[in-house]
Amino acid sequence: MVHVSFYRNYGKTFKKPRRPYEKERLDAELKLVGEYGLRCKRELWRVQYALSRIRNNARMLLTLDEKNPRRIFEGEALLRRMNRYGLLDESQNKLDYVLALTVENFLERRLQTLVFKSGMAKSIHHARVLIRQRHIRVGRQVVNIPSFMVRVDSQKHIDFSLTSPFGGGRPGRVKRKNQKVAAKKAAGGDGDEEDED
Repeated sequence: MVHVSFYRNYGKTFKKPRRPYEKERLDAELKLVGEYGLRCKRELWRVQYALSRIRNNARMLLTLDEKNPRRIFEGEALLRRMNRYGLLDESQNKLDYVLALTVENFLERRLQTLVFKSGMAKSIHHARVLIRQRHIRVGRQVVNIPSFMVRVDSQKHIDFSLTSPFGGGRPGRVKRKNQKVAAKKAAGGDGDEEDED
């Protein structure tokens, strides 16, 4: 018998701002939402929450003694993770650099941003549409999550999906229709009237 798990993870993923109508914050958020093609403010708050948890962790580790085994073990793991996701360089191997991270550092590593920066999409919004419509793969895996955080070693494997019309797959609906019309004409359907639009 198939076992179905009904376990749900109820952890928080974002945190609302304390003051909802702060002009400076609203303007700054709108600028980031537009620049990185986010769907709503919640996507931005999610990144801010993730960053705040990482910074809190780094701040807690910095209070421990340098020889403390917990600081050595957890600190190295945190820095390794930051390096793997391209948030810090290999040379930046101190916890102080983690405290200097910004929301923009995280938004730059999103799949949506990298697809646009690589020139595969005409705009940041076009990049989001391509990802949602399953035209983009990372390695062999088709990824349809615009907020997917891309690792440094996966970045060079971002490409069009093999089934996508952009990646040499089956042509799209309109192109197939046009090909069918062209094939009919070539087969001697020149005497027929032109199709209405």
